[in-house]
Amino acid sequence: MRRRETITLLGGCAAWPVTVGAQQSAVPVVGFLNGSSARAYGYVAAAFGQGLRDTGYVEGRNVLVEYRWAEDHYDRLPTLVADLVRRQVNVIIANTQAAPAAKAATATIPIVFLTAGDPVRDGLVASLNRPGGNLTGHSILSVELGPKRLELLRELVPTATVIAFLINPTTPTAEAQSRSMQAAARNLGLQLHVLHASTERDLDTAFASLAQLQAGGLVIGGDAFFVSRSEQLAALALRHAVPAIYQFRAFAAAGGLMSYGGDLMDAYRFAGVYTGRILKGEKPADLPIQQSTKVELIINLKTAKVLGLTVPLPLSGRADELIE
Repeated sequence: MRRRETITLLGGCAAWPVTVGAQQSAVPVVGFLNGSSARAYGYVAAAFGQGLRDTGYVEGRNVLVEYRWAEDHYDRLPTLVADLVRRQVNVIIANTQAAPAAKAATATIPIVFLTAGDPVRDGLVASLNRPGGNLTGHSILSVELGPKRLELLRELVPTATVIAFLINPTTPTAEAQSRSMQAAARNLGLQLHVLHASTERDLDTAFASLAQLQAGGLVIGGDAFFVSRSEQLAALALRHAVPAIYQFRAFAAAGGLMSYGGDLMDAYRFAGVYTGRILKGEKPADLPIQQSTKVELIINLKTAKVLGLTVPLPLSGRADELIE
């Protein structure tokens, strides 16, 4: 299914009316809560649907999905999740930005989260093996992989002594990401400048400041706002001639230099499987938190050439994919 078709399908599902509470309906209802948009996350929502099918649930047949998108305005999430709670959905799916709002809204409706951080450190669950309460989920380890992205960037641009780190200050993992990257930069003897962006205008301002900072490279932090703008970030990095690395393949495929991170589609498929198991009667408290084990390194050789960079053979040899 092409991405455009996927988005159309999801838009149709979002419009399905639910006139009674999910607890009273013969067909269970899942609330899909996301801080970004259907245009950006339609393809992973489709992977979530596949996970549901793996457990015997087919959207529109024996399960309904109510989609709620914050359109990168994270302050809307409490209102959106309150609506899902009022509708008495059977399970709530929440991404990094939505998970805290979902947890604050209900202690009874099961929540399956997908987070970029450490769910124990961030206060979502009591432990990885025995989450407790009404939450379980999956961590894609974006925060933990940030220092590795910095190492990879330095390996490709060994002469760089100043690196910029772009983060959305409104994302729940912003502080953890910044601390982790500052520590990694100190260990590598690099000067790190933290730049903030949560709007389109902020992105232009941040990239415009790179030359003044004499930044030899850019690491882009994990955030749904950035995921939805992978193509724009890649274009800005090329326009400002800065070597940049981000977590997902879409960035490198759009012309970004490198990406290194987990498989978001695999994570959402997993969330669909956990949702199906909960709908069949399992309790979130008994389902251990899963962590991404599949990590991909993608290098865009065409972009490296445009930037005048030679990719070392040891680095290209470790890549899962070279875009030529």
